[in-house]
Amino acid sequence: MLKDVVRTKTYQNVIYQNKFLFKNKIVLDVGAGTGILSLFCAKAGAAHVYAVECSDMADMAKEIVESNGFSEVVTVLKGEIEEIELPVAKVDIIISEWMGYFLLYENMLNTVLYARDKWLVSDGILLPDKASLYLTAIEDADYKEDKIEFWNNVYGFNMSCIKKQAIMEPLVDTVDQKQIVTDCQLLKIMDISQMVSGDASFTVPFKLVAERDDYIHALVVYFDVSFTKCRKLMGFSTGPRSRATHWKQTILYLEDVLTICEGEVLSGNMTVAPNQKDPRDIDIMIKYAFNGQRCVVSRTQYYKMW
Repeated sequence: MLKDVVRTKTYQNVIYQNKFLFKNKIVLDVGAGTGILSLFCAKAGAAHVYAVECSDMADMAKEIVESNGFSEVVTVLKGEIEEIELPVAKVDIIISEWMGYFLLYENMLNTVLYARDKWLVSDGILLPDKASLYLTAIEDADYKEDKIEFWNNVYGFNMSCIKKQAIMEPLVDTVDQKQIVTDCQLLKIMDISQMVSGDASFTVPFKLVAERDDYIHALVVYFDVSFTKCRKLMGFSTGPRSRATHWKQTILYLEDVLTICEGEVLSGNMTVAPNQKDPRDIDIMIKYAFNGQRCVVSRTQYYKMW
């Protein structure tokens, strides 16, 4: 992720261009990884930074902190955030790169919310503090043919039972903006400062309007992240019209191929919830209906990111 310039430079700019937020403040870095965000905060003038990382990368982070001369300012703590006891009662800032694919897949949102409720002072700051989920639709005949329809005839044998499984698995990949057929709709805004853990489950309606005559093979989900406490609004987008990030976009292939004309509307609703067996996985249900000049479809599809 360090090579994700969009992600890393955004965090660096947020910290370095808003040093007034960090000067003499106590910072908690949740899911610190290599400790790069902690180092940014220390360099921006933080009084102390507690970098919590549960993996063995914590050992490397300690060495990195020492190698760069910040041992007096950055303390690396190895362990789950729910099991760590900080040597301070409260912190002024919580910073984290908690987002996962589809924003919520294998994310650390609940971990950040736990840390917020336990350690953040009442007027403390979360960075980032808002995330927005978006939806659009694309033409993708070539890849759908290769990924999904392939199973109809595998060297002369019908393996369509695998096709049913394949279409349930969202694809994380980069979408060419030329494939986009409809407008983009905001599905949900998440204000991390106000959320509770159950807010990761939701049902939202959508209405996508075709911008040209074309086919629709899939829906595409992406997200934007915002740091609203800065002097000026800062953030980044993982959308297909923005510079690529390691999150890419999430593609949900439809069983139907929709023939849509400019101005026609694809409507429905999307339900998202953590999987009951493994809450780091995501269950997605999409109900969609289309009544167009050349195509009429109504269907419910289920997806699982695991």
